[in-house]
Amino acid sequence: MTSPPQAAPNAQPPSSDWTALCRIGGIAAYILILYSLATMVQMVVLGGPPTSAAQAFALLHQNKALGLLRLDLPTVCAMPLYYLLFLGLFAALRQVHTARATLATALAFVGITLVLATPTALSLVPLSDRYAAAATDALRSQLLSAGEALMAADIWHGTGAILGGVLLQCGAVLICLVMLRGGVFGKATAWLGIVMHSLDLAHIVSGQFVPVLGIVFMAIAGPLYPVWLFLVGRRLMRFAKRRTPANFPDANSAM
Repeated sequence: MTSPPQAAPNAQPPSSDWTALCRIGGIAAYILILYSLATMVQMVVLGGPPTSAAQAFALLHQNKALGLLRLDLPTVCAMPLYYLLFLGLFAALRQVHTARATLATALAFVGITLVLATPTALSLVPLSDRYAAAATDALRSQLLSAGEALMAADIWHGTGAILGGVLLQCGAVLICLVMLRGGVFGKATAWLGIVMHSLDLAHIVSGQFVPVLGIVFMAIAGPLYPVWLFLVGRRLMRFAKRRTPANFPDANSAM
């Protein structure tokens, strides 16, 4: 009778890949906290994005770095982190409700991709340079028209970006509903996410018809993001230290 084969000394437990994704998702959540706080400070100190191509060109011509900040280039740079965050959430919640966790992640991924596929502040930079060097009013008028067209299709106004934002927020609400059932995340974290992402979803939808109402919803949801991201990041990092979900504390001890 032969003895069973021995595992390789460096073999990883079956859950090692999933816990690694949880750790990556937790790190992404912490980075997104910095982005959220920086965005709020930027809005207060520097102001919001320009409302016309002429203003955008003037900002980029005077100070390109400041212009890109106010044109929300940091948002575009931060968006890919949501891929990692949702991968971590899926890894943590896949055994709670596989179908819903998969659907939520798919919705979020499609939404993020649609947003990233829209024109960004970088698209305005060459137009701004050409506008500053334009020798005739006719050429400047053409460049302003091109700039207005780009701004009308950017991440806040374009159809693809708006649909992407709706899908992303729907996926986020759904993943928070899965959180309620699993014992991985506390109910407070789940409910905070449901409320916050529902408000952001209302901001996107209502902003197309009643812009003032959309601003109100975003003003309420915005300050909740750093809190929710901290709670989610902390739980994902703790989850990554466990070998299997069975060793994770129940929801009564989670937050």
